[in-house]
Amino acid sequence: MTTAALPEPSGATTLLDPPRRILVVDDEVDQVTALSYRLQKLGYVTATANSGEQAVELANSTVPDLILLDLGLPDGSGFDVCEQLGESSTTCAIPVIIVSGMETEDVIRRARAVGSSYYLRKPYDPNVLLTLIQYTLDSHQNLGW
Repeated sequence: MTTAALPEPSGATTLLDPPRRILVVDDEVDQVTALSYRLQKLGYVTATANSGEQAVELANSTVPDLILLDLGLPDGSGFDVCEQLGESSTTCAIPVIIVSGMETEDVIRRARAVGSSYYLRKPYDPNVLLTLIQYTLDSHQNLGW
C-alpha cells in the first residue's frame, strides 16, 4: 500500500469543521483500508502507513491531529515509533492511541511509558474506537494543543 500525505481539507462539506487529520498505522492493509474509509465517512481526513519508518516520516511532514498505531510493524515495534514521535519537537504533542492485539500488564505499562495517550486491544468495538478518538481529540484541543 502506498503512503499518502494528509491532504489539505477541501471546500467540501464535512461532518467536522475543521476536519481533523488522523494517521492510521498498521501492517494489515485490510485493517488500514477499512478504518481509514470509516473515518473519512465521518468527516476525518486520513493518511495511512504500513511501517514504522513511513509513520514517522508522515507524522513529521504532515503533523496529524491524532495517530492510531499498531505495535506489530514489519520494520520494528510500535513502541519504537511512539518513542521517536515523542522525541521530536514536531510530533511530541500529537496524541497516540495504540491499537494492538497484545495485551498484558507489561505491554500496557510500556505503551504508557513511551508516551501513548491510550491503549485499545484488538479486536475492538468500532464504536468504542470512534468514541476514544473523539474524546482524545477534544481533550487535546481543550488543552490548547
